[in-house]
Amino acid sequence: MKESKKTEKLILALSIAVPILVALVLGIRTKIDLGAWTKQLTHWIGFINGLTSLLLVAGYLFIKNKNTIWHKRMMLTAFALGSVFIVLYILYHISNENTSSSGMAILERRIYFFLLISHIICSIVVVRFVLLAMYYALSNQIERHKKVVKWTFPLWLYVSITGVAVYLMISPYY
Repeated sequence: MKESKKTEKLILALSIAVPILVALVLGIRTKIDLGAWTKQLTHWIGFINGLTSLLLVAGYLFIKNKNTIWHKRMMLTAFALGSVFIVLYILYHISNENTSSSGMAILERRIYFFLLISHIICSIVVVRFVLLAMYYALSNQIERHKKVVKWTFPLWLYVSITGVAVYLMISPYY
């Protein structure tokens, strides 16, 4: 039980540190020249969000069919992709200016900003839930895992789907 409390404190620290790190990176005004290849990262980030959405749905369907092996594979892959996403997202934003949405029509802009803001807020919240869900599953605390994934799954799926929507809406302006 003592180990569990330590791990949960670490998860809490990470769930605070990761969004703060991302916010700090986004706040950096002087960009680091990592080369032109970083311009392509937005496409990979969009692809990762889309693939994560598919993996989450597949994982959900596998567990509903009591296929725990494939459920675990899907969820671990989605988690790994989430980790890659964070690295690519940071690399992109430390080396590139933000893309302007000024070419969008008014209604499109409003939808874009609604999706973007809700995506950002939910992505901050979901970090803790995902880490807890992964920890409970991997430490075989299945009842606790089931309780947390009731919130984690829809929130994580929303974040990955809105990530794709935001990417598709802003991509013509890259």
